[in-house]
Amino acid sequence: MNNKSTKVEVIIPLLTILSDSISIFGAFIISYWLRFLSPLAKYLGGEVEPPPVIGYLGFALITIPIAIFIFQQRKMYRIKRTVFIFDEFFIVVKYVSIYVIFCMSLIFFYRDFPYSRMVFGLLWVSCIIFMTLGRYILLKYEKNLYNKGTGLVNTAIFGMNEMAMKIYDQFVKDKYAGYKIVGYFTYDNDENMLEGRNHLGSYTEIPSVIRKKGIQKILIVLPPEKHIMLEELMKLSEGINIEFMLAPDFIEMITSRLRIEEVNGIPFMKIKSVPMNIWNRFVKRCFDIIASFFFLVITSPVMILLSLLVKFTSKGPLFYKQERVSINGRKFNMLKFRSMKIDAEKSGPQMTSVNDDRYTPIGKTLRKYSLDELPQFLNVLKGDMSIVGPRPEREHFINTMKDTIDKYLERHRVKSGITGWAQVNGLRGTDTPLQTRIEYDIYYIENWSLVFDIKIIIKTIREMFFSKTAF
Repeated sequence: MNNKSTKVEVIIPLLTILSDSISIFGAFIISYWLRFLSPLAKYLGGEVEPPPVIGYLGFALITIPIAIFIFQQRKMYRIKRTVFIFDEFFIVVKYVSIYVIFCMSLIFFYRDFPYSRMVFGLLWVSCIIFMTLGRYILLKYEKNLYNKGTGLVNTAIFGMNEMAMKIYDQFVKDKYAGYKIVGYFTYDNDENMLEGRNHLGSYTEIPSVIRKKGIQKILIVLPPEKHIMLEELMKLSEGINIEFMLAPDFIEMITSRLRIEEVNGIPFMKIKSVPMNIWNRFVKRCFDIIASFFFLVITSPVMILLSLLVKFTSKGPLFYKQERVSINGRKFNMLKFRSMKIDAEKSGPQMTSVNDDRYTPIGKTLRKYSLDELPQFLNVLKGDMSIVGPRPEREHFINTMKDTIDKYLERHRVKSGITGWAQVNGLRGTDTPLQTRIEYDIYYIENWSLVFDIKIIIKTIREMFFSKTAF
């Protein structure tokens, strides 16, 4: 066992517990000050004689262990590795809310001290802010340790397909994930497809290599026909402290969420269902209207400037209208700021490329930062699109891909979107595999939630400025 890795596994959760405890205690202090002593006190319930602060501090000390217990039960003190800070934020909001509700329940039954409900309202906000900031700092600290090679988990890969190569190279490059790739295992000794990568032997040698190399985790990347090897692998590793993680290698595993539903006493396995019920569609539509209207208002100066640039730098219309296909095969005209010359498709529909010579003088910049997509918020207001969803495609390309890309038409089960789960994971442009994009789209469809949409929107803003695949 890697001693440094063990220390990090202990230190990071302990620091997180300490950070949360300080955040809650500090939130009690700032909430008390805001309600009773700050210049805002008269607006937060009126100026009154402040009760002894010790009553709130004592209450904080009593309930902090309860908060830690709640967070621990929800597994908030595990090593997070590459967690996105806004994922952490939504989790913090959820369980801080439970903690504050619990606190207010206690003061309802305890009448011997004049606790203020306004203080607990302020506590909810300040707890969320302080805890999120504390966790953000610790996430940065943890990733910094990994980037320096401290606390990395010795990891091997079992598999030799395209996904195994991708995982191998990604974890070698991204040390902040917390893994140190020591090599890979193949099905047989005479097979060695991952050129330039450290071959550790066949899977039958896994037990001896685990002990020799101090391997703590094995990432299993097997095609469906090889899954029978898992049982033998488990037998080979009996009595050895090792963690196995199986990476899905085909679309059924990455997208399906099997559910059991009982009808009149008979259990049925639901292998496919409508992705959103009526209520979810209503919530998503309301969010789209409010968010797109707000976005159009705040970006109106930018859109006016872009309109002038498009008109003055090239001949042709301001907007480019292109027929696309959305939910249930419904067609609509998608709006974009024109980034191509007016005769760009005189030879017929074609995909864009990195060094495309059809761009207008500012077209490539518009595409790189996705600024040409801004008018699509008008499509969202109209109801043709959603802010988040699979990117819409033209019928011409759909007809050429639906028979060669597995489950391609599944994308049309929801409204198409301005941005999507595939795009924020870097799957843009002609250099990314279409099958992988479809898998990400279907994962989004099967796992939709409003929080998921918000997460994608936040990541999209970051992707606009740092994506290397946009063009």
